[in-house]
This record gives sequence, structure tokens and C-alpha cells, in this order.
Amino acid sequence: MPETPYVLILFYSRQGSTEAMARMVARGVTGVTGIEARLRTVPSVSAETEQSMDPVPEDGPLYCSIDDLRHCAGLVMGSPTRFGNMAAPLKYFVDQTSDLWLSGAMIDKPAAVFTSTASLHGGQESTLLSMQLPLLHHGMLVMGLPYSEAGLMTTDSGGTPYGATHWAGADGARALDETELQLCRALGRRVAQTCARLA
Repeated sequence: MPETPYVLILFYSRQGSTEAMARMVARGVTGVTGIEARLRTVPSVSAETEQSMDPVPEDGPLYCSIDDLRHCAGLVMGSPTRFGNMAAPLKYFVDQTSDLWLSGAMIDKPAAVFTSTASLHGGQESTLLSMQLPLLHHGMLVMGLPYSEAGLMTTDSGGTPYGATHWAGADGARALDETELQLCRALGRRVAQTCARLA
């Protein structure tokens, strides 16, 4: 029996905000008939830039494998902001995908991105754009959020046309508000709907 097509939601989260967003993106994906959501994370890296965690995480989603990427119907990638860029553990993982690039395995698959920041103007848009660059190199169909999503015009915290965002606050304790939740679900739904149409 063939595997049900899935959208891979690949993320790194340090304090939990990005993981909360990933779970909302997954809810948007699973609302589309015939498409599943697969949550995966990546290990932390040490100061020597080597992966520094056990092969299987103690709790939460499994670590992503290259095969998770190879066989996905679509990808939604999320990271906290690090100086206006994706976090090192996610970048470290993405940098290991040369074989997928050489084989063209990701070409024409829908993709989108999301991020969480400590400050309201902490590099949300530049982080989203930086995460889109390797997706474009892979030949993926990079998607954002259209302005038909009303939350883009009413948000006072997170949400951009480049992807879903969340303002977590300096201590990382600010929960996603209703607009941010809605935009995360909308992002997942849009990618899943596109996967279903392409299938």
C-alpha cells in the first residue's frame, strides 16, 4: 500500500515557541484531506559545530533524516531568529542536503517557512528570507501567505507575507496569540492544499 503523502514540518526550537508554531502548522496540514503532517526536529550543535545530542531525542518529535526530506510531498521549515538568520542547528542540517540537490529530489515540491523572535523587530522577515534561499536552490516552489489572510492586516505581533511569525518576548514566555495561531494554520493548509493539487 503506498504511503500517504505528507508535508514535512522541519524545525528547531530552543524555548518552545517555534515548536508551538510547528504544531499549529501541522494542524493546518491535517485539515486537508489526503495529506498527513510529519513533525521533525534537528539536534543542537556544540561550539565546535558538531551535532551534540543523542541519536533519538528524549521527548517530542524525532530528528529529521534525509529520507524524510527526500520522500515528502512538501516542506514547511521553522527556526527561531539568530541575528536575522536561521539558527545554527537547522542550518547545519540543511547544509547536509547536497545529495538531494544533486539528484533534484526536491524540485517542484511546495515549501514555506516560519520563525519566532524575542523582539518585535528582531529580524522576522530577514530570517524567513534566509530560510527560503536554500529552498530556492533546491528548486522548490516557495510559498508565503497571501493578503487574503485577514490577519496580515490586523496583526500587532507576528505575521508576514513571507511566512508565519511569532513575537515571543524577551523571556520567550509570550504565547502565540489568536492571529499568530491562525496564520500558522493557514500556512500549513496552503502548502498541503498545493501538494494535493499537484498530486
